[in-house]
Amino acid sequence: MLHRSSRRPQFFYTTAPLPCPYLAGRTERKIVTELSGTDAEALHDRLSRAGFRRSHNIAYSPVCPGCQACIPIRIVAGAFEPDRTQRKVARANADVIAAEMPARATAEQFALFHRYQKARHADGDMAAMGFYDYRAMVEDTPIGTGVVEFRDATDRLLGACLTDRLSDGLSAVYSFYDPAAEKRSLGTHAVLWLVDRARELGLPYVYLGYWVPESRKMAYKARFRPSEVLMGGTWRMLGDAPVVAAPAMTSVEA
Repeated sequence: MLHRSSRRPQFFYTTAPLPCPYLAGRTERKIVTELSGTDAEALHDRLSRAGFRRSHNIAYSPVCPGCQACIPIRIVAGAFEPDRTQRKVARANADVIAAEMPARATAEQFALFHRYQKARHADGDMAAMGFYDYRAMVEDTPIGTGVVEFRDATDRLLGACLTDRLSDGLSAVYSFYDPAAEKRSLGTHAVLWLVDRARELGLPYVYLGYWVPESRKMAYKARFRPSEVLMGGTWRMLGDAPVVAAPAMTSVEA
């Protein structure tokens, strides 16, 4: 007797080439798939372990011909030890209060997001986003997602981090902060907070997305040690393997 699987097929698509947001003069292509239905959380878990990232209800991974610069990276939360600079950042932000909020966009968040984009990424596509675009980025999610807000003692919003909850960790989807508070290094502070929170929850990893050693904006991710990088379909401790990445795409049982 022939048995048919009740699981619906998972379709993957390749995007058209676009300018690379990290390395000038290069093009970017992605493989994408939809996250939907009752299996969205489990699929997202498997894809995250395979080096994919989430945007809205889409999971994606770079598949750029002739380029393997984007390396998936995750912090080993239980073994993490802050370096001297990271300890200094923690002390500088001892007055910052973090609160985990539901995935609901607010006007206050968007105003901060808009200032951040204009100051740090004025030439990027996100600088042109309106409130409804921002709301879609935050709220259009089929999985467990929240926004971590960082405030000072006067309750002023200093930064925020859109964060996904995985079965094996927390995933930093997107973070932004007040450009006037740049000396606080709030981006680093947000990652340190996520590591502490993962430990509290008994989760082994904090996923940081793609480490791009050739990009100044993305190279900072390797400063959080110990970390693992995905190379050749296997997560390896950063430092134990040469920084020559295999394609981020790997086989996934969908």
